[in-house]
Amino acid sequence: MTGKRESRGQTECLTVGQAVVRFLSRQYTERDGDERRFVNGVVGIFGHGNVCGLGQALLQNEVAPAADEDHLEYILGRNEQGAVHIGTAYAKTSKRLATMAATSSIGPGATNMVTGAALATTNRLPVLLLPSDTFATRVADPVLQQLEQPHNPDITVNDALAPVSRFFARVHRPEQLPGALLGALRVLTDPVETGAATICLPEDVQAEAFDWPVELFAKRVWHIARPPAEHSQLLRAAAAIRAAERPLIIAGGGVVYSEADAALRAFAAATGIPVADTQAGKGAIQWDHPQSVGGVGATGAGAANRLAAEADLVIGIGTRYSDFTTASRTQFQNPAVEFVNINVASFDAAKHSGLMVVADARAALEALTEELAGRQVSRGYARHIQEQRAQWAKVTDSAYHLGHGPLPAQTEVFGALNDLMGANSILVNAAGSMPGDLQALWRAETSQSYHVEYAYSCMGYEIPAALGAKWAAPEAEVVGIVGDGAYQMLPMELATIVQEGVHVIFVLLQNHGYASIGALSESHGSQRFGTKYLRRDPQTGGLTGPPTPVDLVANAASWGLEVIPVGTITEFRAAFREAQATSGPVMIYIETDMEGPNPPSDSWWDVPVAEVSTLASTQLARREYVAAKRRQRPLI
Repeated sequence: MTGKRESRGQTECLTVGQAVVRFLSRQYTERDGDERRFVNGVVGIFGHGNVCGLGQALLQNEVAPAADEDHLEYILGRNEQGAVHIGTAYAKTSKRLATMAATSSIGPGATNMVTGAALATTNRLPVLLLPSDTFATRVADPVLQQLEQPHNPDITVNDALAPVSRFFARVHRPEQLPGALLGALRVLTDPVETGAATICLPEDVQAEAFDWPVELFAKRVWHIARPPAEHSQLLRAAAAIRAAERPLIIAGGGVVYSEADAALRAFAAATGIPVADTQAGKGAIQWDHPQSVGGVGATGAGAANRLAAEADLVIGIGTRYSDFTTASRTQFQNPAVEFVNINVASFDAAKHSGLMVVADARAALEALTEELAGRQVSRGYARHIQEQRAQWAKVTDSAYHLGHGPLPAQTEVFGALNDLMGANSILVNAAGSMPGDLQALWRAETSQSYHVEYAYSCMGYEIPAALGAKWAAPEAEVVGIVGDGAYQMLPMELATIVQEGVHVIFVLLQNHGYASIGALSESHGSQRFGTKYLRRDPQTGGLTGPPTPVDLVANAASWGLEVIPVGTITEFRAAFREAQATSGPVMIYIETDMEGPNPPSDSWWDVPVAEVSTLASTQLARREYVAAKRRQRPLI
């Protein structure tokens, strides 16, 4: 059946797949007068479930688009999880004002997307998933890759996406599509509700034709509001801040996504209140601002953590108070501590029984700055803040320039990168020991420059995310730092990066195992068991033999990248400058010491230790765990 255009205001005959593409190509967001395209491409892999549905529609969009249809670029990915990560990183870099869609065939393609969806929803970042589904008619059941449930034929593997999505719909009939599309876009563009939105498209329905109302395909602009603080909430928060002697701000991702960086810096300067940050909020206040005290929590900086332990008022702005931020609820030790929570979501604003200010971060900060005009912290507290900043600056300088050998510490690599990367750069990382070192040490100049995924802490995010970040900010220099463990989990989007000819610099740190979990295991009495990449020893039967002979340099080169192996920090600096001068993707490979040293930490993370054991190391760790747990506070 061929499409027939009717007069405007009536109907147009398109397949469901063609209608999806037409609709997505016409969606925009607007905030503060800034209008932009919302869905900026579709990343995916075709299989029998979507090649003749969405695949045909994307082909038609490329070679024979309708007059009122914008181009929706298709990007051939290598793994469906990676495709979702690309879209999520695009959304993060775009401050949630734009994203990408990901499509898969049925079965394993769809289930590969579950991890990506969970990451997006946990981080509250918008990404649209379009997994194919089995026949709505069931006429050919069971089709290839279909999971049959004898007790319920309505269930498919796509139902695994429902609990990790903020919106989930299955389009059994064309008539259901408009409601599903509009419902998904409503959630994706809502700062409170956003996360992964999933629309399951049965493969027969994708190819089915229907007469659509043409207004479905009109340009639609989704306004992103800035809800102001309710006046009484604002007054109560201001009163609490005036009464506090040692207030501390914790800036979370909500500050970044609200584009409230300037408002936060102005508020901190006006009041003198120190600002600590979470992984998602890092850079919202630049590292050298007089009130910036660094990352807070289990992987935070000593300055922020000491101030947090003493604080009588914690002002959480756009943070969800994860266990790393609160050091598993041991960070805030002042018995009189209270909380003021500024958040667009009441769910987060209500945490720790805090005074709730349900509002956009920027709107609330601007209003509070005006309400608190003339209010400054005491001179004694101001001196204390600067003393803590100066002490941690010395720790950072030491960690960045250890001169450790024979293998360098990864903190030395970070120090070199912090020197070499400009203000218009984006650092991408996730999971393992690196986010901990980075939150403690990295001197972020802007919020965009620090792109670390630590809400879901997903190994393998780094490589596809670097591509998504680069596409969202093509003018920026994007540097993805990836460990050997994360690299081996999801390297295949390197082929996509080479395919697209994108200039991204990767830094591959090789330490032959899982450094973060190894250190955690050792400190909790489990002796780094099962955390090193060693061959099985035929004598002992354990993984205690020589290192596995995996050649990551050759492997990375096989994807088509230029790879530069280096051995010292001096060589690393030279290689990075060389990589900056290239036009394509480059990977710098360097071996680092698995056992650090890492920056000192005076904080804690709740990881339970075996209550009984025959191992002396575990018995000791259990005693230390019980002692540390006494500091936990039952913050509601």
